[in-house]
Amino acid sequence: MKRIIAAFLIAGAFPATATAQQPTVYSSLPLSGASRVQTKAVNDGARRALKEAGNPVRLVTLNSATPRAGSWTVGRTRANARRAAKDASTVAYIGEFNSGAAKVSVPILNRVGIPTISPSSTYNGLSTGGPGTTSGEPGRYYPTGVRTFFRIVPNDHVQAAALVTAMRDRGCKALAFVHDGEVYGKGMNADAVATAARFGLPVVANRRISRGAPSAVRRAKADCMAYTGITVNGAVRLFRSSALRGMQLYGSDGVAETGFVGRLPRSVARRTFVTVATLPTPAQFGNRDPYYTYGYEAMKLILDGFVASGGTRAGLLAWLPTVQNRQSVLGTYGFDANGETTLRAYGLYAVTRDRELAYEGAITAG
Repeated sequence: MKRIIAAFLIAGAFPATATAQQPTVYSSLPLSGASRVQTKAVNDGARRALKEAGNPVRLVTLNSATPRAGSWTVGRTRANARRAAKDASTVAYIGEFNSGAAKVSVPILNRVGIPTISPSSTYNGLSTGGPGTTSGEPGRYYPTGVRTFFRIVPNDHVQAAALVTAMRDRGCKALAFVHDGEVYGKGMNADAVATAARFGLPVVANRRISRGAPSAVRRAKADCMAYTGITVNGAVRLFRSSALRGMQLYGSDGVAETGFVGRLPRSVARRTFVTVATLPTPAQFGNRDPYYTYGYEAMKLILDGFVASGGTRAGLLAWLPTVQNRQSVLGTYGFDANGETTLRAYGLYAVTRDRELAYEGAITAG
């Protein structure tokens, strides 16, 4: 990898240093809509790490969402990535929050050698193949041939196994799955169905979200339903459906946000569980959203790498794949050859009477 990066430097494909002005780290997250509490936490955590280090770089926070959409959009995400790509002072990029958005930004940033650190994009196809991925993945996201995407959360292969493990361990016998048709949701769905088959658990229904999906789940006589999609695509209406009354309900981390749990009736909340890569916030951070920890570590990783690699964009990109046994607030981890974290623990969260996510325990994926 170092030889490839050196070739880029010789060819002038991206700058070796950012000496004209203070080095810049951009973040691209949906700062409006259902995820705004969690994305604000990511940026706040990043600011804390930056302050502790004496502010050696500047952080520019960009919004990948629009108020009208209530979530990330292709246009905003593309514009954010292009802005960072055109800025010679850019050394790293924190994002995206959503996997579909990462599919848009990663190739743009890859062409100019900007490393991306994601606190939450879990789609398998961004780094590996497997169930739910499409032809040409992940190579299509790396036109230079150099891996520039690194995630500090386990991918959906791990999350799907954790989700189905939680369902099995809580007594589910007849499983139903619903997804939203997006990159993340479809990939998670395919992995979850494959995991259920591996466990010998019957999948009695598997549907794309629609008004008729809850009734189809009921007719199939499922005792547990899991939704693998994001909040804005109809998750609240799905979980509130009277057709799902009495079932255990599960969601993947696409609904791990106040925009979802805050709108559930108590009768639904008390039987709803969500898998999230985040574990409890360390005591040193107080009572903060778990994504604060991931924003903190994303920035700290960038800053540590910036120092260790000589203070250049290319040096940081060469250093990241070498990270192993890193002691961090997330635990000890490293990156494999695909930019995947070696972390494997997933948290299971219940929804409290106050419509908040409460940590139930760590899941070791089966």
